[in-house]
Amino acid sequence: MSLRKKIADSPRVNRFVEALFANYVSFAYRTSRWHRSGFEEMDACVARGEPVIFVLWHQRLIMAPYLFDTSLGRICALTSAARAGRLAGQILVRLGFETIPMSSHKRHVALSREVLRRTKEGCSIGIAADGPRGPTRISSGVPITWARMTGCRVFTVAFAERRVLKMPTWDKQMLPLPFSRGVLICKEWADTVPKKPSEQEAETLRLSLQTALDAITDQADRAVGHSPTTRVTD
Repeated sequence: MSLRKKIADSPRVNRFVEALFANYVSFAYRTSRWHRSGFEEMDACVARGEPVIFVLWHQRLIMAPYLFDTSLGRICALTSAARAGRLAGQILVRLGFETIPMSSHKRHVALSREVLRRTKEGCSIGIAADGPRGPTRISSGVPITWARMTGCRVFTVAFAERRVLKMPTWDKQMLPLPFSRGVLICKEWADTVPKKPSEQEAETLRLSLQTALDAITDQADRAVGHSPTTRVTD
């Protein structure tokens, strides 16, 4: 085994990196000024024990713990079982989330059963619609499947900040910078999802959710003075 792989697989190193990122994100949030809007209905659902499906673009995932109020209720985020996904998942755990690791070895049926079990326990579900590997800002059909399966209401969320650092990842993951200003925005996606949608209905719903996510993300960008872009560019 190479030295690089040994370091990457070291539990001690991973715990250090997890703590470093979690503390950094917390520091950046606490030292910046934030305007939060549109969360009243989602917060009310969670506070009365009604789980929701919480959807955002993968690029904005790092701020998920500040887009969902874990003091009101539980939330599980789906994370990749790959090394980077496990790291991201543990950062979220340190900031108050629970996680459900996805795996290429886990059947979709098993994953769906786990999601259904968690929602029946009152736990909301968070998902990056284009995760874990993209293409960027192209929604998968998974949120539609789970909305149909669980009957949970779906809320789209986004953050934007005047000053951010874009990571060298496939989606240009955005890290907030300290001493800046930003917005946190939520809006319910209110389309009706039938119990047994046809392929065409499911595709129409997928595109509708994708459009809603683009709209709320662009709204957040405009609020901090950035030009909205519907796809990430270098």
